[in-house]
This record gives sequence, C-alpha cells and structure tokens, in this order.
Amino acid sequence: MPGVLSTAVGFEGGTLPNPSYKDVCTDTTGHAEVVEIEFDPAQVSYEQLVEAFFGLHDPTQMNRQGPDYGSQYRSAIFFHSPEQEQIANQVLERSRAKFSKPIVTKVEPATTFWKAEDYHQQYLAKRGLGSCHI
Repeated sequence: MPGVLSTAVGFEGGTLPNPSYKDVCTDTTGHAEVVEIEFDPAQVSYEQLVEAFFGLHDPTQMNRQGPDYGSQYRSAIFFHSPEQEQIANQVLERSRAKFSKPIVTKVEPATTFWKAEDYHQQYLAKRGLGSCHI
C-alpha cells in the first residue's frame, strides 16, 4: 500500500515478556499475533489503514482466522493515541454494515510490541505466496 514504509510481525497484548511464536501458540500468554506498521501520514492516513484491515481479514471470527484458532488469532486493533482510538472505532462502526455477522474486533490500547522471530517476517513472501488462505 503506498505510504506504508515498513511492517513487522509480532505479538502484543499479553503478559509474557519477549514471547516466542512457540510461547504464543500455547494460547496462554494473552498475546495476539499482530503487524506493526510504519507509515507516512502524508501518503496514507491511519483511517485508510484501518479500512484496509477490515478488508484483509474476517473480523467476525472469534479467536480464529481461517483454520487457525486460539486467542492469539483474535481480531484486534491496538491504538497509540486517543485520535487513533476514535478513528478505529468510527471505521469499525461503519464496517458493521458490510458484514452479515457481528464484528468481534476489539479496539485496545497499545502495549509492548514484541517482534516475532526472523522466520516469521515476510512469511508468505519467503514461501512464494502472494496472500494467505483467508
């Protein structure tokens, strides 16, 4: 997406410091698998990123995405400011009309982002895939 400068896969919202993918997969750490996005607001707005988020996954699935399940697969937006919180909630409300089932996405204050291991970064690209199965 134009304006996205970099992305990093990792974990957020849990209690275990510096968790590994193996730790998070136990479904006991409280972390969600997330993507941290660095973007240029002169090229792409936070609102546009949140709108893309609702188009890139199924926000109606509780604690799962496709065949992957567990609380680490919950749909969540971690905000960094009151303005981001307000925008995320506004986009969430507008998005409700686009889905036949209730949206379960949670809008939560950002906590510590823990970057996942290198083998998780650009996971699909490393495997020659353009997009995931969802």
